[in-house]
Amino acid sequence: MTTLGTPLSPSATKVMLLGSGELGKEVLIALQRLGVETMAVDRYDNAPGQQVAHHARTITMSDPTQLKALIEAERPHWVVPEIEAIATPTLEALEAAGTVRVVPTARAARLTMDREGIRRLAAETLNLPTSPYRFCDSLAELQAAIDGHGNGNGEGEGGVGYPCIVKPVMSSSGKGQSKIDGPADVAKAWDYAMAGGRVQGGRVIVEGFVDFDYEITLLTVRAQSPEKGVGIQTYFCEPIGHVQVNGDYVESWQPQRMTPKALAAAQHVAKTVTDNLGQGLDGQPGGTGLYGVELFVKGDDVWFSEVSPRPHDTGLVTLCTQNQSEFELHARAILGLPVDTRLRNPGASAVIYGGVDATGISFDGIDEALALPDTDIRLFGKPESFVKRRMGVVLARGSAGSTETEAARATAKLAASKVKPRAS
Repeated sequence: MTTLGTPLSPSATKVMLLGSGELGKEVLIALQRLGVETMAVDRYDNAPGQQVAHHARTITMSDPTQLKALIEAERPHWVVPEIEAIATPTLEALEAAGTVRVVPTARAARLTMDREGIRRLAAETLNLPTSPYRFCDSLAELQAAIDGHGNGNGEGEGGVGYPCIVKPVMSSSGKGQSKIDGPADVAKAWDYAMAGGRVQGGRVIVEGFVDFDYEITLLTVRAQSPEKGVGIQTYFCEPIGHVQVNGDYVESWQPQRMTPKALAAAQHVAKTVTDNLGQGLDGQPGGTGLYGVELFVKGDDVWFSEVSPRPHDTGLVTLCTQNQSEFELHARAILGLPVDTRLRNPGASAVIYGGVDATGISFDGIDEALALPDTDIRLFGKPESFVKRRMGVVLARGSAGSTETEAARATAKLAASKVKPRAS
C-alpha cells in the first residue's frame, strides 16, 4: 500500500529533482497533482522547474560537497536526477548509506551519465546490437579509430570508417555532436565535441554510421504491478518516431509504424537494458520509473543507441497522445502507483526555438498557432534564449481511434512556424 502525505506538513512525501528544465518541470507538476512536496534544483536561478516547485535551490550539482550537503540538509524521500552533469558517486554513497532513494537507482544514474558507461553495458555486457564504436581521448586517436589503426585504448584495429558520428561522452540535446563524411571534417568535429561537452575533458565516442529507415524512442516503464505478489512489471508506450538535426530533436510523433517483428525486437532490447539498470546495490529488481530507450530500425532489425533513465524530450508528444503522459507515468512509477501506458489518440510535437540570443524574450503569434484545430502549446519559461535553444513545443492531436500521424505532424509544424520569439 502506498501512503502519501500532505505538502509542507510533517507528513509530507518529499521529492527532489536534480535538474529542472522543461522535462523536470512537467515531472514536478505531475508529482504535485499527487500531493507530493517538491524541490527543484538547478545550476541557475529561475529554471523552468523552479518556477513551479514548492522549493527552489541553485547549486553546482557536479560538486560532491554541495550536492551531499543539500541532500543531507533537506532529507527528501526520493532524489530524481534529470540531467547528466551530477556527482553520481555522491549519490551512490548516499544511497548505500540509506540516506535517500535515487530514481531509478544511483547505479543507473552513473552508467547513463556518460555514453561510455551505457554503451559498454549494452554492447559488451548485455550483447545488444549497436553500431560499431570507439572511445578516443585525442584528435589523433579519433583519426586512428576512424581509419582502423587502433586508438591507443586497447580497442580493436578495425576502423569505424566514413561516414561516422562523433559525440562527447557527456552531453545532452545533441550538443557537440556532428557527422563526419571524410578526413576534412575530423578536426572540426573534434573541436565541436570539446566545446559541446557537459564537463571538461577530451573524451568522445565515434560511432560507425547505421543505415536505418527511422529511429524511435520506446518509452519503457518499470512500475509496481497492481496484482498482488507480482512485483515490478515492465510496460511499453507506443513507439515514438522523431526527427533529429545534429542530435537535437525537432519533431516527434506517436505512434511510429513498425513491423510486429521489429516492435518485438525493440521491446526485447528495451526490457533487457532497463532490467539491468533497475538493479539496486543489492542486485534486487528495484529501479522503478520511466526510461527513454533510443533505437535505430531498418526493416525488422533494431539497434540500441542510447537510454535515459528519465522522461525523454521526444516524449513531450505524450502530453497530447496518452491517457497518462510520460511525466505522469514517471511520477506514478516513482511513488509505487499503477500506470496506464495506453494511447488515446495519435499526435505530434514540433519544437519552438528561441531564434534570438536574449534574456526574457517575448513570443508573438501564440493566438494564430492555437487557432489551428487540436493544438496546444507549452512555453517552458527559460529565462535566457539562444538561437537554437528549445524554448517551447507545439502539440497537435490526431483523430481518436486512428493511428495516422501525418496530419498531426503537418499541423504541429505549421503552428510552430507561427510562433515568433523576439527580444523584449
